[in-house]
Amino acid sequence: MNFELSEEHRMLKDLVERFVRDELIPLEPAVLARDADGKGIWLSPEERARVDKVSRELGLWGLDAPEDVGGSDLPMVALVGVNEAMGSTVTPYTLPPDSPNLRMLMATVNEQQREAYLAPYARGETVSAIGISEPGAGADPAGMITRAVRDGDDWVINGRKIWTSRAAEADFTIVMAVTDPEKRARGGMSAFLVDKGTPGFNVLRRIPMIGGAFTYEVALEDCRVPGWKLLGTEGQGFAPMQTRLGTRRIQMAAWSIGLAQRALDMMCEYAPQRVTFGQPLSNRQAVQWWAADAAMKIHAARLMTYDCAWKLDEGRDVRNEISMIKVFATEMAWEVIDHAMQCFGAMGMTKDLPLQLMAASVRNMRIYDGPSEVHRMVVARNLMGTRR
Repeated sequence: MNFELSEEHRMLKDLVERFVRDELIPLEPAVLARDADGKGIWLSPEERARVDKVSRELGLWGLDAPEDVGGSDLPMVALVGVNEAMGSTVTPYTLPPDSPNLRMLMATVNEQQREAYLAPYARGETVSAIGISEPGAGADPAGMITRAVRDGDDWVINGRKIWTSRAAEADFTIVMAVTDPEKRARGGMSAFLVDKGTPGFNVLRRIPMIGGAFTYEVALEDCRVPGWKLLGTEGQGFAPMQTRLGTRRIQMAAWSIGLAQRALDMMCEYAPQRVTFGQPLSNRQAVQWWAADAAMKIHAARLMTYDCAWKLDEGRDVRNEISMIKVFATEMAWEVIDHAMQCFGAMGMTKDLPLQLMAASVRNMRIYDGPSEVHRMVVARNLMGTRR
């Protein structure tokens, strides 16, 4: 069993690490200042334009997109290293296109949708969102009540979505809806491509989240969608949605590793310099154990995540592993960052350092795309055969 990345993928990881160090981390002071002013975390148009230009010139766009639409078609193993590097900064930037929705499109588009949606998305020309969660159906999509009903050649969608990232900015949103109330998640859930500006697709409000992030609430009121914008097969939207969610969960595990590693690096740099009661913090057993435990758990999370990615690339069923790494990596990062904040004392509580945004990011991830409790339930019922 080989635990080393191939030379090509290691070089890519090194390239992304340099990109983060040279382009994204220098933007953190401005991002932190905006957060401290209560304006959220974002990049100005000028900042984003520069970062887009550099990342594109470095060949970092479309890393896992199909080659026939201009992508590099990289395996998930390579993307773990990329996302670990990207996760180590609080500067809000995603290498185009966002992988989860890309993977869902790749699994479902027909030729017309491939040309109209997948190809421009893979080239980084469009922004997407996905509407899954509802006010009464978050971690349990089987409780979804948004309905799509046929009307001639079209579909008419009615319902409400919440916690939808980028809904106001997206060029198109993948909307999950029930097309057969009897079957629901077992053959009655479908996905639809809804363009920005479609009548009946109404963004109701922007919802401020911790860590300077924002999501949206959306109402669909007699939202008419042409029949050809049904994504995939009618009633078979649950499995592609899970592909999308699984991709994000692996990303989150990698991001958590990147955040935890940076917090550990900050702690190891600071502890020998800070003297209390005549001794540097690095001489205190509590701080030493924080660092040692962090290193061990980061190592374990990294191996677990690469193992999951490798199995996915091999075509194996990794639903259990995805739930494991989603829980383990996010909770590990929360603990490591918390200890780093404790090590920095009062400075760790300020908005001058990125630690507080790192902590908030991880806290969000412990809820997003399935809370830890639901993933523990999934692992437990697979172990004990209690699935209904």
